[in-house]
Amino acid sequence: MAQRFFIETLGCPKNAVDSDKVTATLLADGLVAADTPEEADLVVVNTCAFIEAARQESIDTVLALSDRRRDGARIVVTGCMAERYGDELAEALPEVDAVIGFSGEGDLASVLLGRPSGGVRDLLDLPRPAPRAPWAYVKIAEGCDRACAFCAIPSFRGAQRSRTPDSIFLESKALVEGGAYELVLVAQDLASYGRDTGNPGALAPLLRELDLLRADGLQRVRLLYLYPSEVRDPLISTMLELDSVVPYFDLSLQHASAPLLRRMKRWGNGDKFLKAIDGIRAAEPEAAFRSSFIVGFPGETEQDHSELLDFLGAASLDWAGLFAFSPEEGTAALTLDRTVDDETIQERLRECSEVQDPITAALRDSLVGMEAQVLIDSTEGGDAVGRTHREAPEIDGVVRVSEAFARPGALITVRIREAIGPDLIADPVRAGVSS
Repeated sequence: MAQRFFIETLGCPKNAVDSDKVTATLLADGLVAADTPEEADLVVVNTCAFIEAARQESIDTVLALSDRRRDGARIVVTGCMAERYGDELAEALPEVDAVIGFSGEGDLASVLLGRPSGGVRDLLDLPRPAPRAPWAYVKIAEGCDRACAFCAIPSFRGAQRSRTPDSIFLESKALVEGGAYELVLVAQDLASYGRDTGNPGALAPLLRELDLLRADGLQRVRLLYLYPSEVRDPLISTMLELDSVVPYFDLSLQHASAPLLRRMKRWGNGDKFLKAIDGIRAAEPEAAFRSSFIVGFPGETEQDHSELLDFLGAASLDWAGLFAFSPEEGTAALTLDRTVDDETIQERLRECSEVQDPITAALRDSLVGMEAQVLIDSTEGGDAVGRTHREAPEIDGVVRVSEAFARPGALITVRIREAIGPDLIADPVRAGVSS
């Protein structure tokens, strides 16, 4: 009987891609996927090490799965924590059978099969199993060349390594043929794709290539994690021109105060960000915007905070993630003076939420009565659950379509009836079904 494996994935969409590719290697080595960890001979935990909360979640998950595994099953920790804290993690978690960094992720079956790990299969260009949903993440590059003061990712993910357009196209085609109607492109620094290979600006031509997959059934391409200095033509014009690319702009802004952004070793300021957003909205009024912001970075003054509040009010973003600064080992921010106390950080987070939450709510309310195209992801209790171009999978709200008749993967026309928090309730406009 074939041995079975179970993978638990933590962290960002880029980790989800890695888990898909680890799955492909394990299937190729003759293992079979298990539905639960209790049924598995090999339990893999793909960890996140981005901030302290993510690291603690990773450790808690490892311990919980270790308790749940059946007798004789092995547990392996991989991913960012394994790469960043390998020996330390192995010593701290005697429950774990192996801690394997990135170089060994292509041969995790060796833990079960009793052979030395060759570690020769690079996950980046490995094939993947068929998608589990009508959408799929596609990682187009690994690593990052930037030196943001708060981020440790380059220290363990390494410098940017862009995949070839051919490898991305072939993987994307296989995903579409396997049932993915939406491709979500991800990377640590997506808009810099190609710069490391001497082809800056290569993302726009890549989008044109992927648009050809509309003939195979592709409905949408979505971009996540765009560094703001790179969001300019021809990328913007290409995104707005191609029917397959949704006008969803996930801008990695982090703050709005110019002095604080310089201290973060970041580009830009609130005025530049607003000019870019206003320019995109002028060309495409239906464009949706998401960003994330760090509150309480060392040296953040009341003036800096006020500028962020003013920016949030003026930018009117559809979605915004607000995060307390987390000091990370190996980053420049760890050595900075003028740290902000926790009480002040929590108060500033509340004030940011008090500005942003009503904006998100008002934008969702403004959609009531409108028609929209919804890509159906799943069905729940007789209703269909999907997304318009305004909602990224696993991140934003969803659209619940009452009494829907559409299968997952269908693109249907709906009329928005109600907004409940981040989610929308809609009714199908039956004449608008396509499959």
